Amino acid sequence: MNLGLYFLSELVGTAMLLLLGGGVVANVALTKTKGFAGGFLLVNFGWGLAVFAGVIVSAYSGAQLNPAVSVALLVKGTIHADQFFIAILAQLLGAIIGAVLTWLAYKQHFDDEPDPANKLGVFSTGPAIRSYAWNLITEIIATFVLVFVILGFGDYGDAKVGVPGGLGGLSALPVALLVVGIGASLGGPTGYAINPARDLGPRIAHAILPIKGKGSSDWGYAWVPVVGPLIGGVLAALASNVFLSLS
Repeated sequence: MNLGLYFLSELVGTAMLLLLGGGVVANVALTKTKGFAGGFLLVNFGWGLAVFAGVIVSAYSGAQLNPAVSVALLVKGTIHADQFFIAILAQLLGAIIGAVLTWLAYKQHFDDEPDPANKLGVFSTGPAIRSYAWNLITEIIATFVLVFVILGFGDYGDAKVGVPGGLGGLSALPVALLVVGIGASLGGPTGYAINPARDLGPRIAHAILPIKGKGSSDWGYAWVPVVGPLIGGVLAALASNVFLSLS
């Protein structure tokens, strides 16, 4: 395995994911855009299609694109420790790059947006009702669903997530639809980060970019969409192993 190409695959895939995912939020949340006030369901579909695109361009590394998926694959023994740490670094950097590109694409709309919360919402998630314990539980449950189903593709199907070349083409479509479904069903309480890099990388970008009137990056909440998905990913891997042992 070429670890440099492995890194690049995760970097490019996660950047594509965040560019298109952040882009649909910007289109809905920022004033004067063509999609302004398009609604949460549009955001769900946009994120699903963003996942589809990210998976397609990251087939070499198995299209992980998410530390919660990577930690699950590490627990299952599908990837080794060196692959895990390379993937995590690539995902975080790719998420930052994707967020920066989203800002550049919507620069004038960020400048004209009067509400700092709408600007932050393009980059990172936030709870509808702030309660760290319950927000954490929501993220654990939603990420468990994501990772458990994705692992099922590999355990019982033909799509081998985490294996070079294992996800691509039509194999990306079920993952995209899964993300749409999770958003529509479980996204209301927290905005469904379900991916530590997806939230942390853009939050870092929000903190360092010269965004006019951006306000706080809400670091007090930032641990929830990191810790919750990682716990959900580990639990999904353990549950997947139990199912395999019984089959």
